[in-house]
Amino acid sequence: MIYISHPRPAIVENVDKMIARGDASFGGAMYGCTSCGEMKFVPFRCHSRFCPTCGNMYSVDRTTAMSFKLINCTHRHCVFTIPEELLLFFLADRSLLNCLFSAVRSVVLRMFRKMNKSMNFTPGLICVLHTFGRSLQWNPHIHCLITEGGVADNGFWRKVTHFNYRCLRDSFCTALLNEMERKIGKSFKTTKAMIYRDHKNGFYVYAKPNQCNPKQIADYIGRYLGRPVIATKRIDRYDGENVTFHYNRHEDEKLIIETIPALEFIERLIQHIPEKHFKMVRYYGIYARHRECDKKLYRAISKEKHRIYLSFNPWRVSILHSFGYDPLKCPCCGKTMTVLEIYYNHKPVSLQELYERTMIKHHARPSPGSSSNAYCSML
Repeated sequence: MIYISHPRPAIVENVDKMIARGDASFGGAMYGCTSCGEMKFVPFRCHSRFCPTCGNMYSVDRTTAMSFKLINCTHRHCVFTIPEELLLFFLADRSLLNCLFSAVRSVVLRMFRKMNKSMNFTPGLICVLHTFGRSLQWNPHIHCLITEGGVADNGFWRKVTHFNYRCLRDSFCTALLNEMERKIGKSFKTTKAMIYRDHKNGFYVYAKPNQCNPKQIADYIGRYLGRPVIATKRIDRYDGENVTFHYNRHEDEKLIIETIPALEFIERLIQHIPEKHFKMVRYYGIYARHRECDKKLYRAISKEKHRIYLSFNPWRVSILHSFGYDPLKCPCCGKTMTVLEIYYNHKPVSLQELYERTMIKHHARPSPGSSSNAYCSML
C-alpha cells in the first residue's frame, strides 16, 4: 500500500497501530486470580481510527458524551450535502473540510437570529462530519442535530418548528462557496461561477421533521452521528483476493451486493481516515457556550443518571454485553481476577518475560507440572 498508493502519514500511523493490535510492546494489563494464582495478560486497545473495534468503542463513548450535553427539547436531524463538482477539492485538501463546519454554523445561527434580532435567539448545534457514503465512496457531508428552539440573551426560550428549506439551501451554498474561495484563492472563481449556474436552487439540505425526542436521543445519536465507516456485519465474504459487502442504495433502498478487489476495498476505507487531531464532532450555539444562563437549561439526561449510562461503557461490561462472557472471570475457579501490574514502556517484551516478572514481583509460582509453553497459551 505504501509503494502503490503513497498514503498520507495519518493513514500509515493508524494502519500500523491496528496491525500491531495485541502486541505486548504497546502495553497492557496483567490480571491475576488471588484465589488460584491463574494469570492473564490483556493488551491495550490500539485506539486507531481505522480499527472497527476501537472505532465502535469510540462511537459508544462519543454518543454518551453527546447525550449528556443535550437539553430537554425536540431536536431536528439535518443533513447538508455538496455537489459532485466539489468532491475532489475536499479530497485533495483536507483542510477545506473545516469550511463545511463553518458554513453550517453560520447558516443555522443566522436563520435563528433573523426571527428576532433584538432577542438574539441562539439554538444548539451538534455537527458531525461523514466523509463516506453507503458504498464507501468519498462523499463528505455534515449531519447536524439542531434544537427546535433557541434561547435569548435574557434566558427566554422560543420554540421553532418551521425551518425554511429554501433559505437553508441557498444560504448554505453561498456560505460554503465563499469560505472555499477565501481558502483556495482567486483560482476558485471560475468553479464558483459554474456551481452557481448549474445549481440555481442551492445545495440539497435535508431538514424534514423527524422523531428525535429526548427519550430516543441516545439511540438516535448512535445510529446517525456516532457510527464508524462500515459495520463488520456488512462484510459478507473474503476469498483471499476479493471482498464482498452489501448496502442499501440511498435512492430507493435497494439491496446492492458489491464484490471488489481487496486492495480497492482497503483504499476505499483508508481515504476516510481523518488527519491527526482533526475534530469530526463540533458543538455550536448553546452547546458550545459556557454561560451561567445556559447551565439553567433542563437537560435530557439528568446528572443523577450519568453514572448509570457510563456504567455500560467500560471494557469489561462491553465484552460481556457483546459476546456473553466475562473477560475477568477466572477460568479455573470462577472468581474475579484483579489487576496486578500495568505495562506501558513501548519496548519489545515477550509475554513469557511479562509473566515471569509479574510472578516474581507478586510472589506467585507456577503450578506443578506447568511448562513455559503453558504461559503463552493463556491468551
